[in-house]
Amino acid sequence: MAAGVAGGLSARFGVDANLIRLLFAILSLGDASGFAVYVLAWLVITRQGDEVPIGRRALADRRTVALGLALATVLGCLLIALVALGLGFAANFFWPVSFGVAGLAVVWRDAADEEKAFLREILQQAPIPGLPERPTRTALVARVIIGVVLVAVGLGGLVATRHPTGATLEAVVSAVVVILGFLVVFGPWWLAIARDLAVERRERVRSQERADMAATIHDSVLQTLALIQRSSADPREVTRLARAQERELRAWLFDGRAPGAFDASAVATLAEGVAVIERDTEESHGVAVETVVVGDCVLTDELRALLAAGREATVNAAAWSGADTVSLFVEVEPARVSLFVRDRGKGFDPGAVGEDRRGISESIRARMTRNGGTADIESTPGEGTEVELVMPRERSAP
Repeated sequence: MAAGVAGGLSARFGVDANLIRLLFAILSLGDASGFAVYVLAWLVITRQGDEVPIGRRALADRRTVALGLALATVLGCLLIALVALGLGFAANFFWPVSFGVAGLAVVWRDAADEEKAFLREILQQAPIPGLPERPTRTALVARVIIGVVLVAVGLGGLVATRHPTGATLEAVVSAVVVILGFLVVFGPWWLAIARDLAVERRERVRSQERADMAATIHDSVLQTLALIQRSSADPREVTRLARAQERELRAWLFDGRAPGAFDASAVATLAEGVAVIERDTEESHGVAVETVVVGDCVLTDELRALLAAGREATVNAAAWSGADTVSLFVEVEPARVSLFVRDRGKGFDPGAVGEDRRGISESIRARMTRNGGTADIESTPGEGTEVELVMPRERSAP
């Protein structure tokens, strides 16, 4: 019912969909061939609303083809091993299950986005067998008893087998019964843990994406709006700032270049990134930026985050400190990169910064923390501000 194969065959041949589902279930009882045939139909039958089936789309995907060849190779080796061990009966059951699992992997990779979303919703909402939302004590006790009985029967079969080291049918069946017993007892809990980990990981990724987007918007749109407010008496300057911000937003929306980001195609080294910070800050705020760079290295994602936080600190100093000059010092060491932003302006009290002011907390501190770095900000009213950013790096990095 998740794939709609039976419904599609029913519409094509005029047969009740439930009868088709029953036929697939009956074929799966013996050697799981019904499962393999169902997955094959899922791959070759075009979904309503799509132009090509999943199988044809998968053939055009090199990664999917490579995955299929790898699974086929592993399957062939396992089949040869089973036959060599005298387990031909197990091989007859193994190949349709393996084919079906491989087909499901292809479906998950190359299905349409709408179908993936539907399947993901089913996996998230489908109840776990044996683990209801509020399991009763009776259900838990019954599941444990059934599992213990299966384990006991399987172990008894293994002990009673005359040749426990041989690949006999009795030994294999007993081992399968033992595994089934453990799955009955612990399987629902394992599935629940796996589901919780998947949900937690997805939420963590979404939270980080929201934080990155908030920092980007603050560093671009909100900073530009602040500059527009300060330049409200100069219509030409307001127009220039608005047009520059429009270009940045269009590049972000349509070309994927985030405002203030250090594009890999344009900035390759740390020194080049520092030069960009110096140029952009002086052009936008009219404040001189004195830079000193000791050493240089190739930019990584972590160092790009360091530069983004350094840009925010430099812009803050140029916009709010009242100083005529901002100092930017960068030192590259084998184990870390340090970036210092200093000004001799009016300073501020870090504890008096309102919670709605997200520049320091999100664009500097949180950004450094997300990428494994640290940020230390010291400021004294009337004496100026110093921002120290440190990002570890691998010793083997160039």
